Amino acid sequence: MLSPEVMAAYAAANEKLINDIRECGHATSGNWLGRQALLLTTTGAKSGESRMSPLAYSLDGGRYIVTASKGGAPTHPGWYWNLLKYPIATIEVDRKTFRARASIAEGAERERLWQQHIKLHPGIGEYPKKTTRVIPVVILDPLP
Repeated sequence: MLSPEVMAAYAAANEKLINDIRECGHATSGNWLGRQALLLTTTGAKSGESRMSPLAYSLDGGRYIVTASKGGAPTHPGWYWNLLKYPIATIEVDRKTFRARASIAEGAERERLWQQHIKLHPGIGEYPKKTTRVIPVVILDPLP
């Protein structure tokens, strides 16, 4: 379990990243600097409440690709379970906000999108070494 100090520092860094993405369209400092990041707001699978997560993304045509990596943790992140129950989410990226429908990539498409994503975000490519689970690749298709 993380100490209260570490949790507070993590929360403060997360809040700064959220503010940066909203105000500047990208991170302005820290380990997210230079990485493509978006804000994903999902509906809680259990609570029904809005939940926001900053995530690294890549593009596949007009689709946004994210991975449910959770740093290589043994369990999927909460936002992934939220999307399984409520696949319509809100994305904030490049100072734009829009709705998108989530789907999970499978088979050859998953592998292609995974390889494309980790070329842009090589650190994410290390996460499978930390876990036995297959890290889901999530496709976010913007809605009209």
